Amino acid sequence: MTMSILAARGLELLLLLACVAVALATPGGGTRQRIAARVRQAAGQHPPAPVAGWLQPGGVRLDLTRRLAQLGERLPVLDPMQRVKLGLQLTRAGFRERRAVSSMIGIKLSCGVLFACGAIVFSPLIPRFGEYFVIRALAMIAAFVIGVIVPEYVLGAMIRRRRRIIAACFPDALDLLVICTMAGNSLASGIRRVAHELSRICPPLADELTVCADELTLSGDVSATLAHFATRVDFTSARSLATTLTQSQRFGTPITQALRTLSRTERTEQIVALEERAAKLAPKITLPMMLFILPTVCLIAAGPAAIRLLEVFR
Repeated sequence: MTMSILAARGLELLLLLACVAVALATPGGGTRQRIAARVRQAAGQHPPAPVAGWLQPGGVRLDLTRRLAQLGERLPVLDPMQRVKLGLQLTRAGFRERRAVSSMIGIKLSCGVLFACGAIVFSPLIPRFGEYFVIRALAMIAAFVIGVIVPEYVLGAMIRRRRRIIAACFPDALDLLVICTMAGNSLASGIRRVAHELSRICPPLADELTVCADELTLSGDVSATLAHFATRVDFTSARSLATTLTQSQRFGTPITQALRTLSRTERTEQIVALEERAAKLAPKITLPMMLFILPTVCLIAAGPAAIRLLEVFR
């Protein structure tokens, strides 16, 4: 009887938290929406149908993202420095939308609330400990913290995966950039050409190079543009490229020669890394051989002799 009462209270609290989340995420009562409605009314325009976004391709995802962004904007849980750091992590993961930080905050809060609700529902089912309110409250707080942290780990995994993809294709991009500069293209046009050629082979690197070319075309500052590129990509080869081209521009060294030297260095490092991976295969194979192959070989070699000995002593 007590367990059923606790489960009912947990469900009531779950419904209350869901209502609070819906109320925070509902965009209908905002000032911007009222102003936009007044402007449409003054212009004689009809308000858009509320279901149009759900009927469009990807409308559900866009509407959910918008609501999560509104939730993150209404609950300022991060200070400006933390928002800048989170924005840099999202940029490294490939998310450059204007409201990406707010959407990520909304996702973190939503995951925390969902985990906390799960703890509220299932904590009364724990034998003996589920009967104490303090333990249920601690379980709810711990679940909320875990739910807030989980999206950060997912984001970190996405950043590492994207970095590996970019690093694998970076030597090819350097070779193409050497060819473009030898053909007489400027650095901006060469980077844009390389991005176009890599758009199907390595979309993340092509995306970063496109942003780099656009920034270089607008600002003209090679050092700042390459520094921003190295910060976004965040691996050693990109920083080497930024340093090499900056020094080449400062000391008057031909860009083609600097790029050729850097490309040769990257190829050498890639070959050395492959040789290291090949050298590590022998120790890694030893344990599987001992566990799976060696017992089978012993069984095949000693099996007939063991069977004959059993027949003799029988």
